[in-house]
Amino acid sequence: MNDAWIDRKAVDEQDGGIGKVGYEINFNREFFKYQPPRPLAEIDAELAEVEKRIMDMLREVTE
Repeated sequence: MNDAWIDRKAVDEQDGGIGKVGYEINFNREFFKYQPPRPLAEIDAELAEVEKRIMDMLREVTE
């Protein structure tokens, strides 16, 4: 490959050899797909339903 090169000034911290070993892959940048949040009314309705279920369970335990 004609355009390949090695930065001989860069030394790896772990092995002391020329060139850095390893690569960081930012998975969020590569694989994240934005999904807009659900409507607030839908979230509020779901929370109200969960609260009701919790209160029903608590009533069963305290009776």
